[in-house]
Amino acid sequence: MSKGPISQFIEKHYLHFNSASLVDAAKAYEQQLANGAKMMVSMAGAMSTAEIGKIFAEIIRQDKVQIISCTGANLEEDIMNLVAHSHYERVPNYRDLTPQDEWDLLERGLNRVTDTCIPEHEAFRRLQKHIYKIWKDADDKGERYFPHEFMYKMLLSGVLEEYYEIDLKDSWMYAAAEKNLPIIVPGWEDSTMGNIFASYVIKGELKASTMKSGIEYMVFLSDWYPKNSTNGVGFFQIGGGIAGDFPICVVPMLYQDMEMHDIPFWSYFCQISDSTTSYGSYSGAVPNEKITWGKLDIKTPKFIIESDATIVAPLIFAYLLDL
Repeated sequence: MSKGPISQFIEKHYLHFNSASLVDAAKAYEQQLANGAKMMVSMAGAMSTAEIGKIFAEIIRQDKVQIISCTGANLEEDIMNLVAHSHYERVPNYRDLTPQDEWDLLERGLNRVTDTCIPEHEAFRRLQKHIYKIWKDADDKGERYFPHEFMYKMLLSGVLEEYYEIDLKDSWMYAAAEKNLPIIVPGWEDSTMGNIFASYVIKGELKASTMKSGIEYMVFLSDWYPKNSTNGVGFFQIGGGIAGDFPICVVPMLYQDMEMHDIPFWSYFCQISDSTTSYGSYSGAVPNEKITWGKLDIKTPKFIIESDATIVAPLIFAYLLDL
C-alpha cells in the first residue's frame, strides 16, 4: 500500500535532527514487522488522557503491536475518557493557574493533568461502581486476575455501554480487550483504581491476593518472551519510568538469573522522551547504556527522539498505518 499524505509529508520535510530520528525509527519499526518480529509498546505519562487511543486503537486492530506495557493510569484513563469525555474540562492557560485556582478545581471535583481536568464523579466513581462488582465476584469465588484482565472483563461485559461518550473505535483499551492482547502493568498500585482496590483491602471487603501482582506479571512475561522472540521482539517506548524499565529487564533476567544463554536481545529499541540526559536518570539514559545491562545487542537498531510524545507517537503510528 502506498503511503498517504501524512507519511509523505514527514518523509519530505523531516530530514534532520529529532525529525529525522522520527522517520528512521518509524521505518525501522515497519521493517521489524516485515521481518516477522513482534513489537512491545510501553506507555508512560498521560498518553490515554492525551487521547492516544484515536490512533493507537487502530495500531492494535492492524496487529502492529503484540504486547503492551503501561502504567496503571494509562490503563484506566482510556476507559475514563470513554465514559466521561463530555465532562472533561480543558484549561489552556494552565501555566498561569494560582494555588487558589488549583484548589477551586479540586473543590469542583476536577483533577488536572496539565491542560486537561478529569472529572472525579463521572470518571473515577463511575468506573469504581462497576469494577468493584467484578473484583468482588472474583474474590468471592477465590479467583485471581491481573489488573488489565479485570478491565477487560468490565469492558466486554457491556456494563459501561450506557455511558459511552466517544466513538468506541477510539478506545485503545477496547481494541486490546477485543484481541485479548497481553498487557503488563507494573506498579499498578500507583493508580486511582489501585488506590481504590487498596481501600477495599484495608476495609476488609477484598483480599489483596485477588489481584495478581507485579512479580506475577514478570513471571508471565518471562514465559511470553521466549515463545514470541523467534524472529525478534522490538521495544517501542513512550516516555520513561517503570512502564519501560520493568518489561525491558525480562531479557537480562532470563539470561543472567535463569541462565538461558540463548535468549535473544530485544531486536529494536526506540524511546520518545524529552528527559535530559543526566546522571542516574533512567528516562534520560542513552540507548547504548542498555547494552551494559544485557538488554540490547551491539547491533540492535536504536533510536531516541528527544521530543514531546504526544506529537511524535501519533506521527510514527500514522506512518505505520500508511496515513
